[in-house]
Amino acid sequence: MTDAIVTGLDVARDVVPLPRDAGASGTASVKLMRLAAGLGLAALSLISVEFLFEPLAELGLVYKLHTGLGGASLASLSLLGAMAAGRAMQRQIRPQRPGPTPCALQQASQIVYAHSHAAAGLVALGDKQILFSQAGDAFLMYARRGRRFIVLFDPVGPRSAWPGLVMALLRQAKASGCRVAFYQVSADFLPVAADAGLRLFKLGDQAIVDLTRFDLKGGDWLKLRRSINRAERDGLEFSVIAPEAVPDVIDELGYVSDVWLAHHQAGEKGFSLGTFQRSYVAAHPVAVIRLHGRIVAFANILTTDDREEAFIDLMRHLPGTHRGMMDLLFVKIMLHLKAEGYSRLDLGMAPLSGLSSRESAPLWHRLGRLIYENGERLYNFKGVHAFKAKFDPDWQPRYLAVSRKSEALPAVVDTALLISGGVRRLMRR
Repeated sequence: MTDAIVTGLDVARDVVPLPRDAGASGTASVKLMRLAAGLGLAALSLISVEFLFEPLAELGLVYKLHTGLGGASLASLSLLGAMAAGRAMQRQIRPQRPGPTPCALQQASQIVYAHSHAAAGLVALGDKQILFSQAGDAFLMYARRGRRFIVLFDPVGPRSAWPGLVMALLRQAKASGCRVAFYQVSADFLPVAADAGLRLFKLGDQAIVDLTRFDLKGGDWLKLRRSINRAERDGLEFSVIAPEAVPDVIDELGYVSDVWLAHHQAGEKGFSLGTFQRSYVAAHPVAVIRLHGRIVAFANILTTDDREEAFIDLMRHLPGTHRGMMDLLFVKIMLHLKAEGYSRLDLGMAPLSGLSSRESAPLWHRLGRLIYENGERLYNFKGVHAFKAKFDPDWQPRYLAVSRKSEALPAVVDTALLISGGVRRLMRR
């Protein structure tokens, strides 16, 4: 079975057949419909895994799927299922690949701590392979899904080592009969991508808060101040637990995590999302919210030694505790990190934000913008962007990089399946 059979365009071709007597204009219209369906599928697959079940859902920023969806939405979900199932069927049964050795994980973690890319601390989950530079001072992390190597983030380490790492992985993938996709790379990766002949597709914008200028003074912060003051008056208390003290409360944290997962009828994800592994959680500071002495919310914070950047990873809470709880947690984390001398906080990506709507913009941008503006029935794109925007972040673009345009949609679906752990877990809820 060739790779073309499982691309989004091939699935869309079955759903939107070309009329036999169609003229040139009709043919163009049908092709546009196929492309639109394919991009919609890509957006839905990413959204359903990486965003639908985040704590933002509890804040009312994400709408739940329901049986009242329109025909177009149901068709898109059917298309998603067909494509995901097709890629799963294509994948041959292989033995479980061994993870990185403890020595490799330690080396990678040391590189992360020495550089300003806190989110790269996700390497410590141990669910990704690690490729080191020849000098051992840089690495990239990736996982294999079927016949694709999926790299997470930019390489970590000196930028002079990036081109060599990328070319080494491309050669390794070719020798294994695989393709490579680079997921959530930044603008810093663009020169390397160009030299390697990779095509870039924007996924959204990353929200980065400049902590050096973050405060709650002035009228612009009035609504947020009121939310926080109300939460504190109602008895919510914030504190940060140092890594060495986390084992003392790990059972409480585990309980909150279990309740949160059960409430969302979701299992743990992976790859680009943290999971509740006790050793992993205990390796980082954990911010908690208590009510009457009991932990009701927490977030673990990935940091770097130079204190340039921090990243909020796991965010879990007991549903229905307090409306302002997550506002309190976010703001107090920012103020705490600022007091500790950190320069910025990574809040993660707002999907499909920042795409151009100009008529001359690439088709990926125009269709993505169309989904962003009109896809509220499935996912509150604008709400997620607005929630992060109220912390006044800098918005930085994030991209998918692949070798050919036709690989973009299959790469997105493979990434979604990798994060979720398979088709069944992707389609749950």
